[in-house]
Amino acid sequence: MNQIKLNIETNTEKYPILIGHRISKNISKILKSNSIDFNRCLLVVDRNVPKKLVSTIKKSLKNKMSYIYYFKANELNKNMNNINKILDILLNKNFSRDDCLISIGGGITGDISGFAASLFKRGLKFINIPTTLLSQVDSSIGGKTAVNTSYGKNLIGSFYQPNLVISDTQFLKTLPKREIICGYGEILKHSIIGSKKFYNFLNNNKTKILNLTSPFIEKSIYESCKIKKAVVEKDEKEKGLRKILNFGHSFAHAYEATLGFSRKLNHGEAVILGMKTALDFSLKAKLMDKKDYYSIINHIDNSDLPSSVSKFFNQKDTKKILSFMAKDKKNRSNKINLVLLKKIGAPIINKEYSKKKLGLFLTNFLRNQDLN
Repeated sequence: MNQIKLNIETNTEKYPILIGHRISKNISKILKSNSIDFNRCLLVVDRNVPKKLVSTIKKSLKNKMSYIYYFKANELNKNMNNINKILDILLNKNFSRDDCLISIGGGITGDISGFAASLFKRGLKFINIPTTLLSQVDSSIGGKTAVNTSYGKNLIGSFYQPNLVISDTQFLKTLPKREIICGYGEILKHSIIGSKKFYNFLNNNKTKILNLTSPFIEKSIYESCKIKKAVVEKDEKEKGLRKILNFGHSFAHAYEATLGFSRKLNHGEAVILGMKTALDFSLKAKLMDKKDYYSIINHIDNSDLPSSVSKFFNQKDTKKILSFMAKDKKNRSNKINLVLLKKIGAPIINKEYSKKKLGLFLTNFLRNQDLN
């Protein structure tokens, strides 16, 4: 098997991330070589994943008794109702803590699966097979699991590390261009907060990466995971450093919630728009290097990435966006906690601003977006 291995070691779990093409068909060999054993498993599968690829994985698990729960993965279904459906299956089939739950899908499926796994009998084995570029470089690493509520995104959840992550680039070939762009946005975020060298690599090879050309796509996934690995290993429970991974997310989550988690704007697209907003705020607050600001903005605007906030929001949305930002889980006071940027590779955490100051910024920002 031609694969790259990256070992994650947190305070609660050690596990490998395997990156390669067509590696999920060898899951039995992978389990054996990583000393992971179980008798039964429940596959929680995003309905969008091609049945042929799911069947290949199931066949490779021929020595295991397996069940499948197909899940319609979207932000509205990322709720406690679907958690309870998964738990009901595990209870009905009398699963034990030595059995396994396997997620096959994007970040939403992984979040739902991981959260259910963390709850069942206080934790059973969990394997994540992320099938989107966004989940391969982001949500599959670090153990964050959660569901959405009417109060906002990811407000109920747990930290629960997987036993194994298998990132098979074969799945990426089945994705629409929109999904690849979303994943690229997260890769770009990792480079912005973590590595000027990696950012320059993206700047020089963005077209090849967006076209899933080997070995550029595999290198991008690996380097992106490596940046997140370094952060997660130092701060598993997001007490300090890990907050840098939320660059752009305070705005992004509020944008998603303001639109009611509509398909008009998915998570990856919201993060890209959120980064643009955070960059603008960083510049206006005189925190950020102008040269790096214009470099990143030009990169976004010239990479077929979503770049128009005014396509989705105007000044009238300021109050609603602000209300969701005020509920963000990073906040520790009545002020709103933001992750901002000094320069590429140098994020700033724990910058707090009043709702009034942010409201004025958002009003002007959205007005200027309308004028552009």
